[in-house]
Amino acid sequence: MVSASFTNLAQYFQAYGVMDFLLPFILVFTIVFAVTAKLALFKDSKQFRVVIALVLALMFVVPHITGTYPLGYDPVQVMNESLPSISLVSVAAIMVLLLMGIFGADFTAAAAPWIAILSLGFVGFIFGASLGLWRGPYDVFYWWSSDVTELMIVLLIFGLVVWFIVKEPRRPGEKGLFGQIEDTVSKYAHRP
Repeated sequence: MVSASFTNLAQYFQAYGVMDFLLPFILVFTIVFAVTAKLALFKDSKQFRVVIALVLALMFVVPHITGTYPLGYDPVQVMNESLPSISLVSVAAIMVLLLMGIFGADFTAAAAPWIAILSLGFVGFIFGASLGLWRGPYDVFYWWSSDVTELMIVLLIFGLVVWFIVKEPRRPGEKGLFGQIEDTVSKYAHRP
């Protein structure tokens, strides 16, 4: 019964243009509004930023609704095809950073730039595939199967074992993620 309700809700969103007009409009409006806030020219003029963001967001979605974009180059379609895979890459990058923080790794200096470069590479590939710049499926992880999952788990366990063997002991006073969380909780728990 619950899944039927969510299916009906998704069909309602699709039928009434929420997926094709409202969500892309809100996303483009928000991004343009936030970016123009960082520009020195528009820093103090919120009204101009609202107008610019409104015009650009409408110019982004209205041709999609009217069907005037050339076939294969509709940015709303590209965005709707790309964002699920980009969200998956973003979650994967955040999970890698979270795991590194849990084990006390200094990811801000060493691994964060590499994770960012790898994520940007995936994002570029995803958008390129959505635009049809190279042949291949739109989903970056089309090749992922249960065998690949098992292999990744084995490699992860092997990597963790090697990391625990070769890691250097923690310096005095250095805390991992759990230690930082514990300090934060104890700091705010004793407030009146």
